[in-house]
Amino acid sequence: MRILVALTLCAAAANAQDLAVKGGVVHTMAGAPLRDAVVLIQDGKIEAVGPAADVAIPEGVRVLEAAVVTPGLIDAHTVVGLAGWLNYRHDQEQLETSEAIQPELRAIDAYNPREPLVEYLRGYGVTTIHTGHAPGAVISGQTLIAKTRGDTVAESVIVPVAMVASTFGDAARKEGGSPGTRSKAVAVLRAELVRAQEYVAKREREAEAEEEEEDDDGGPPARDLRLEALGRVLSKEIPLLVTAHRANDILTAMRVAKEFDVRLVLDGASEAYLVAEQIREAGIPVIVHPTMARARGERENLSMETAATLRAAGIPVALQSGYESYVPKTRVVLFEAAIAAAHGLSFDEALSLITIDAARLLGIDGRVGSLVPGKDADLALYDGDPLEYTSHCVGVVIDGEIVSEEVR
Repeated sequence: MRILVALTLCAAAANAQDLAVKGGVVHTMAGAPLRDAVVLIQDGKIEAVGPAADVAIPEGVRVLEAAVVTPGLIDAHTVVGLAGWLNYRHDQEQLETSEAIQPELRAIDAYNPREPLVEYLRGYGVTTIHTGHAPGAVISGQTLIAKTRGDTVAESVIVPVAMVASTFGDAARKEGGSPGTRSKAVAVLRAELVRAQEYVAKREREAEAEEEEEDDDGGPPARDLRLEALGRVLSKEIPLLVTAHRANDILTAMRVAKEFDVRLVLDGASEAYLVAEQIREAGIPVIVHPTMARARGERENLSMETAATLRAAGIPVALQSGYESYVPKTRVVLFEAAIAAAHGLSFDEALSLITIDAARLLGIDGRVGSLVPGKDADLALYDGDPLEYTSHCVGVVIDGEIVSEEVR
């Protein structure tokens, strides 16, 4: 992981350039919007932010201008980079169906930063994505967090292992196979978590015995990649991301998380408004289903006001693009935020769900999500209100590098 991060930083430094971005309105997401303001960028980081009268632009520095400037947008959950833009098997890496539980599957081994959908999202101002193995299995694999730039994993990925993805409900069931019911799916998961507890405990005993130079009767257990991955969940190093739409499945996920004392992030949560009080009391964040997802199957009771309802209840919330099987194969969180803003959220609240609130939920707010000095220079530039359908993204900057000037 250290090598990967080092390579990423080196690549960013090599491509970054000193810039100044002037905006008629600059939404820093760290206070009130600034009018006629400048964001000064140096060595891939934000150097200064403030009114144009207060921020001196060094001579020779390239200046970009836009009507509206925001932090780079964050897609809190997608499968882009594993799921490709074609409808062919060779570019569909998001779900391995051979087994019900496979937490050892690493997203970085399948992620393709050159996938056209990555560029597609970037063109609308999405600079960071939380992506990886998709819903559809009891545990489908790991997720990662990446910037939408770079030609290699080392250049793109900023968090190699972000969460372990799980599914509760109909999508985890197999017709004519196992698990065939909800109770079986949860039982299989609980059994694997118990095995992981035992595995971790035995390895800890062995480590203590080695320090005390004592012999342990059984020796260390053979390495088990599956149990190691679950061990990281049990130690709270990484969260368990559970996709659940029905209220009863949401409560089941919460019950399992409490039983094993793990960090839980709810995903989808179409009926979360029915159990909002329980979610709030448990302090569990929610990555809400795409606002414009089709209301069918387990999502039949979704509401376009879910994000507003949960946010009003004091629950940490972020928006996502999710998975779209139809061309162009992914939604765009910018449009999801626009719809959410038309259904109970203010402009600032909707924008926060795809910037700073998403960054906090993903644990990366020290780097991205707002325009403040010291953070990564990730910016999105628009020719009007970003949540207005007739506006266009006219520029994108990631780590101080201009990655798009196409009008989209």
